[in-house]
Amino acid sequence: MFQKAAFDSRSILILLAIIVLTFFGGMLLTEVTISVALSIVGGLILAVVCFMAPEIGLYILICAMLLGPQFGVGAAAGEGARSRGMTLRLDDFLLVIIGLSWFLSTAVDKERGLFLKTPLNRYIAYYFLSCVVTTLVGYMVGYVQGIAGIFFVLKFFEYYVVYFMAVNYIKEKKQMEQMVLTMLIVCFIVCIIAIAQVPAGARVSAPFEGEGGEPNTLGGYLVLILSIALGLVYHRYGTFKKRLFLKFLVFFILIALAATLSRSSWLALGPMLIALIWFSKRKMVVIVPVVVIISIILLVMPPGIKERAMFTFTQPLEQGQIKLGGVRLDTSTSARLDSWKNVLTRDFIQNPFLGRGVTGYRFLDAQYPRVLAESGLLGLFFFFALLVAIFRNALQTRRLYHDDPFYAGISTGYLAGYFAMLTHAIGSNTFIIVRIMEPFWFLTAIIIMIPRIDPSFDPDKIRMNQRLTRPI
Repeated sequence: MFQKAAFDSRSILILLAIIVLTFFGGMLLTEVTISVALSIVGGLILAVVCFMAPEIGLYILICAMLLGPQFGVGAAAGEGARSRGMTLRLDDFLLVIIGLSWFLSTAVDKERGLFLKTPLNRYIAYYFLSCVVTTLVGYMVGYVQGIAGIFFVLKFFEYYVVYFMAVNYIKEKKQMEQMVLTMLIVCFIVCIIAIAQVPAGARVSAPFEGEGGEPNTLGGYLVLILSIALGLVYHRYGTFKKRLFLKFLVFFILIALAATLSRSSWLALGPMLIALIWFSKRKMVVIVPVVVIISIILLVMPPGIKERAMFTFTQPLEQGQIKLGGVRLDTSTSARLDSWKNVLTRDFIQNPFLGRGVTGYRFLDAQYPRVLAESGLLGLFFFFALLVAIFRNALQTRRLYHDDPFYAGISTGYLAGYFAMLTHAIGSNTFIIVRIMEPFWFLTAIIIMIPRIDPSFDPDKIRMNQRLTRPI
């Protein structure tokens, strides 16, 4: 008797893919350079690995969020994109490869599903669609030109892909702990690289950012991860070695954060610490160390940092400075305030409902007026709706799991980081900065999945007692 060979759909798909790739690879072999060929082979290997073991792709992505190089491709075509420039990063390519592998794996494994239903799905869809609609209208009217609008809208979608990939693959608490630990280790490496830049005398920035760098981006990222580390420390999560590592990480983050000389990031520390105290179970355990640390910092703070902190009010007289209550503000702060004023009192009124489309307005280094100018009241409404939904679900997780050191620590730290990002966004485009938003949305996925993977999860109990989110 002959036994029929059984092939599942995944094996057949892989075999067909290998045959097709081998055929086209043979045709193109003589037409590409060695470096391009190696890149293609590496991408194909990664795609196969991610298809067979998607979780490996997520860990690679976590590392690439801050440690992957970026490639400037010049200014984007289009008048509205002036001063923005277009950059591609390693994680952009990784997301394409890992994302396609994810789509293929969900097509093969019907039980996995493409987009897992979560309380944020509708809000993400509404805000993303509002950006698409307003940008398309901007193209038709003429505000948005070239490929800039399409490029930046796709960048927004990239963050949500990170979120949906994470919620689809997180199945147990151990995965969450390992992923958070990986993020913290990456942050430690970033801090070491940043501190190594201090002797050069310039403001430090994240690795592989090219000439100039973005200290404000690094500052926002550090404040976000600092909040997570402090949340875990104050809830005494992990073994003695893990707690020791977290304390060392906090110390190194503070040094790197000071060296960024980012006033928006320093400002975000205030709401972050207040939120950490408010949501912590043992408030005095948080308050006393914070007071001690602040006192020590004020005593030993280097002169350069003090000067930077006071620069807002002590900059020599220059054109473009504005006065508030008799106090003269520096040109950078004045420019941001002017941006707020121009949008709210002049430019917003011209296109109140739909705005001018993404990249259809001049460059603004402030998140909220930028959303209003580009997406109008429609986009601003859904943007805030998404932020409120995130907060309500994070608060629900914090209330439900306040007794578990990891769940309480990560949810408390996330809430503190959330308020820090809201503050950081006053003077920065925080919610569209890749190196801040990719970790933020990954952490958001973890917070959303805690009630869904915990054995004590009870949807009826949540609906009756919490009433903080509506079921999908």
